[in-house]
Amino acid sequence: MSEITITEKDQKLAETCANCPVCRRARNKQKGVAYWFVKNIENGRCPACTAYEKVNGRKAHEPIPLN
Repeated sequence: MSEITITEKDQKLAETCANCPVCRRARNKQKGVAYWFVKNIENGRCPACTAYEKVNGRKAHEPIPLN
Protein backbone atom coordinates (compact mmCIF):
# COMPACT_ATOMS: atom_id res chain seq x y z
CA MET A 1 0.00 0.00 0.00
CA SER A 2 1.16 3.48 -0.69
CA GLU A 3 1.21 5.96 2.15
CA ILE A 4 -0.46 9.30 1.67
CA THR A 5 1.85 12.18 2.49
CA ILE A 6 0.19 15.33 3.71
CA THR A 7 2.17 18.45 2.97
CA GLU A 8 1.93 21.86 4.59
CA LYS A 9 0.28 23.12 1.41
CA ASP A 10 -2.39 20.40 1.74
CA GLN A 11 -3.06 21.47 5.32
CA LYS A 12 -3.45 25.12 4.34
CA LEU A 13 -5.81 24.23 1.48
CA ALA A 14 -7.82 21.96 3.79
CA GLU A 15 -8.12 24.84 6.27
CA THR A 16 -9.37 27.04 3.42
CA CYS A 17 -12.09 24.48 2.67
CA ALA A 18 -12.96 24.16 6.37
CA ASN A 19 -13.51 27.94 6.52
CA CYS A 20 -15.22 28.27 3.12
CA PRO A 21 -18.79 29.53 3.67
CA VAL A 22 -20.21 27.34 0.88
CA CYS A 23 -18.49 24.15 2.05
CA ARG A 24 -19.31 24.90 5.69
CA ARG A 25 -23.00 25.31 4.85
CA ALA A 26 -22.98 22.07 2.84
CA ARG A 27 -21.45 20.19 5.79
CA ASN A 28 -23.92 21.67 8.28
CA LYS A 29 -27.20 21.58 6.33
CA GLN A 30 -26.74 18.45 4.16
CA LYS A 31 -29.25 19.78 1.62
CA GLY A 32 -29.88 22.65 -0.73
CA VAL A 33 -27.93 24.44 -3.43
CA ALA A 34 -24.66 24.67 -1.46
CA TYR A 35 -24.71 20.93 -0.76
CA TRP A 36 -25.41 20.08 -4.39
CA PHE A 37 -22.73 22.51 -5.59
CA VAL A 38 -20.00 21.22 -3.27
CA LYS A 39 -20.91 17.59 -3.87
CA ASN A 40 -20.65 18.05 -7.64
CA ILE A 41 -17.57 20.30 -7.90
CA GLU A 42 -15.33 18.72 -5.29
CA ASN A 43 -14.22 15.78 -7.42
CA GLY A 44 -10.94 17.11 -8.75
CA ARG A 45 -12.11 20.59 -9.60
CA CYS A 46 -11.51 22.36 -6.31
CA PRO A 47 -8.00 21.94 -4.89
CA ALA A 48 -9.18 23.00 -1.41
CA CYS A 49 -11.91 20.32 -1.36
CA THR A 50 -9.43 17.71 -2.59
CA ALA A 51 -6.96 18.68 0.16
CA TYR A 52 -9.76 18.58 2.76
CA GLU A 53 -10.55 15.00 1.77
CA LYS A 54 -6.87 14.05 1.85
CA VAL A 55 -6.24 15.59 5.29
CA ASN A 56 -9.52 14.70 7.04
CA GLY A 57 -10.41 11.43 5.33
CA ARG A 58 -13.91 12.53 4.31
CA LYS A 59 -15.47 14.45 1.45
CA ALA A 60 -15.97 18.21 1.79
CA HIS A 61 -19.77 17.83 1.82
CA GLU A 62 -19.87 15.09 4.48
CA PRO A 63 -20.87 16.15 7.99
CA ILE A 64 -18.32 16.39 10.77
CA PRO A 65 -18.73 13.46 13.21
CA LEU A 66 -19.94 14.42 16.68
CA ASN A 67 -17.79 11.94 18.67
